[in-house]
Amino acid sequence: MYQIDFTKPIHIHFIGIGGISMSGLAELLHTKGFTVTGSDHKGSKITDHLSKLGIKVATSQVAENINGDIDLVVYTAAIHEDNPEYQAVIAHNIPLMDRANLLGQVMKHYKNAISVAGTHGKTTTTSMVSLMMIEGGMDPTISVGGILDNIEGNIRIGNSDNFIVESCEYKNSFLSFHPTHEIILNIEAEHLDFFKDLADVRHSFRSFAEKLPSFGNLVINGHIENFEEITKDLPCNVITYGILEGKTDLNAISSPFYYAAANISYTDEGCGTYDLIRDNQFITRITLGVVGEHNISNSVSAIALVDRLGVSIDAMKTALLAFKGTERRFQKKGVLNGVTIVDDYAHHPTEIKATLTAAKAYPHKDIWCVFQPHTFSRTKALFNDFVTSLSLADKIVLADIYPAREEDPGDISSKDIQEKLIESGKEAYYFNSFEQIQNFLREKCTNGDLLITMGAGDVVSIGESLLRK
Repeated sequence: MYQIDFTKPIHIHFIGIGGISMSGLAELLHTKGFTVTGSDHKGSKITDHLSKLGIKVATSQVAENINGDIDLVVYTAAIHEDNPEYQAVIAHNIPLMDRANLLGQVMKHYKNAISVAGTHGKTTTTSMVSLMMIEGGMDPTISVGGILDNIEGNIRIGNSDNFIVESCEYKNSFLSFHPTHEIILNIEAEHLDFFKDLADVRHSFRSFAEKLPSFGNLVINGHIENFEEITKDLPCNVITYGILEGKTDLNAISSPFYYAAANISYTDEGCGTYDLIRDNQFITRITLGVVGEHNISNSVSAIALVDRLGVSIDAMKTALLAFKGTERRFQKKGVLNGVTIVDDYAHHPTEIKATLTAAKAYPHKDIWCVFQPHTFSRTKALFNDFVTSLSLADKIVLADIYPAREEDPGDISSKDIQEKLIESGKEAYYFNSFEQIQNFLREKCTNGDLLITMGAGDVVSIGESLLRK
C-alpha cells in the first residue's frame, strides 16, 4: 500500500471528488499544501466550493484528466474498473488508493482520532461530538457525512490533535481507519448487497472495535442485542450508554448503563429533554435542539465520549441546545399554504420508524410521508419492515425506487409496497414521476399537515419544487 509522507506534499487526484467524504479529504489536503485536483460526473455546490478554494475540478470523467504530473490517485467505492480515468491511471502506472485508506492514513496523525460508527445516526452523532468539542475549546478537525450549518459545510480544519470522522461499515471501509476512540450506535442488517447477513455485519463491527488501542475508549449502545459479543476481551475502556424507560427516582438510580437518559419529555417542537445519568448519579438536565428519541440516544453517546475527553458539562449543554441538525435530517424546508414541509434522509426501516415517531411529537394534523426507496436489494430484503415502518404515517406516497449503484432486477417495485400498505388498511399512493406526486400533494395536503419527503435519493427535490411554486 502506498504510504503518504505528509511532510512532503504531492499531487493527488480524486476520482469522485464531489462526494461528501472525498471533498472533505480534498479540502483538508489542500490546506496542508498538497496539489489537489479531481473530477466528478457533474458539478454541484460541493464542487463549486472546491473550485473557489483553488482546486481544479473537472465535471466529466475522461482519460484526458489523468497525466504524468499526478503522483497518487484516490477513488471511491463507486468507481469501477471500466471508468475512463481509472483505466488511464493504470495505463500511466500511477499509484492508486481508495478513499478509506487515505482517511486511515490521515487519522494516524492525530492523538485523539474519533470514529463514529453504526447502522444509523452517524452524521448526527458526529455533528454532536464535533460541536461539543468546539464549544469546549478543543478545536477539532472534522469530517462529517452531511452539511452541518454550524461549520458551514462538511469539513472543518482545526489546529489540534483532535480528529472526528463519520465511519461507514459499507464494504468494510471503516476497517481501514486508525481510531483511538469509537462510538458504536447500533448494529442492524444493512448493506446486504455486500454483507451476507446480520451475523456478517456484527463480525465487521467486532473487527472495528478490535482496532482500538488499550488507552482508547469504546462507547457502545447497551441496547444492542448481545453487545458483549462485540466488546468481549477488548483491551480498551468499554463504556455503555442507553435510555431508561418510565419514571426514574433520582434518589435511587439503578441503571444498567454507565451513561443514560432518564425521565424523558419533549418540548412543543418535539425536541427531547432528559435527565443525564452517569454511573448511577444525576448530572444535569439536557435539552436538545433536534427532535425524536433517537436523537436523545445519539446525544447520550456523544456526551459519553466527550466527557472522557474533558469537555465540560456546560459546553455540552450549550452545544446540544444550539445544534439544529444537519442537512436532510428532519430538516424543515418551509411552509406552503399552512403545510409544513420537512426532508429526511431515512432509507432503512429503523430510520423511517425513528423519524415518523419523532414526527408524531411535532405539531401536525396529518402526517404525509413521501418515500423513495433506495436500492432494489434493500427494498426486497427488508420489504415487510418497510411496510411496518411506513404505516406510522397517516398517508403514504411512494416514488419509484432510486437504483443508486444497482440495475433493476424486475422483481421488486414501489407499487408492491403500496399494495401491501393498502392491504393493511393504510391510505397509500404510487406515482411514477415526481411531477405527478407534486400535483397530487398540492391538491390533497391541507392547512396544518406535516409533509415529510424521505429517502437517500433525490426525493428532496419534491418539497423544494413545491416551495418554489
